[in-house]
Amino acid sequence: MFPTLPILPRARAAGGTGPCRRIPAAWLACALSMLLVPALPGFGAPADVEARPDAGASSKADAPLTLDPLRSTAEFEVKVLWLIGVHGRFGRMHGTIAVDREHASVVADARIDVGTITMRNHSYEEWVKSSEFFDAAKFAQIHFVSEAFPRDRLRSGGEIAGTLTVRGVDRRIVLDVEPSGCPEAVARSCAVEASGSIHRSDFGMRSRRGTLSDKVELHFSIYLAPEGGNEAAAR
Repeated sequence: MFPTLPILPRARAAGGTGPCRRIPAAWLACALSMLLVPALPGFGAPADVEARPDAGASSKADAPLTLDPLRSTAEFEVKVLWLIGVHGRFGRMHGTIAVDREHASVVADARIDVGTITMRNHSYEEWVKSSEFFDAAKFAQIHFVSEAFPRDRLRSGGEIAGTLTVRGVDRRIVLDVEPSGCPEAVARSCAVEASGSIHRSDFGMRSRRGTLSDKVELHFSIYLAPEGGNEAAAR
């Protein structure tokens, strides 16, 4: 319903005899706005509600796959007098494998407890844990995190690059992954085998260079923890 306009007193037009209304401009503008605004499209409609993202539009990231610390191993070998290989094994390795389904890529993150080294010769074992070599008292872990690589490489083999941290020093290394012997259950029924090498001097281990080689061979056997919910993502 339109508002009722008040009747203003009549006045005579200048120079004439007929009556007319003199309506102030401000009052006229106000009256027109009261008449016209309710007819405008959208007037009085509720304010636009902020759009809510569709819960199904973006999928949640897969939970990282956990490495099996009981079956996964990391080993090293260094040559004495460039002939005799001295072998050691780290007793505990743990970490995760993050799977990016959208890009079909994987990032591996592994931590190795230095204090769990075992060797055939007990005196060698204490030496590699000392400050002259791995310095287990000060640097309790060795850390490797890969760059993103194609997920299928765990099955077909190939190179995996990443950053290795030893004694607090970061160095980029490249590991060679062997083709899987059981591709339908990679890292479940059989391990992902990877190997590579470093120069110990790059990580501050420069002693006994006259009798001990600078090159250190590395080998990793990686298993995933037996969790059924993660198996599909590993394939």
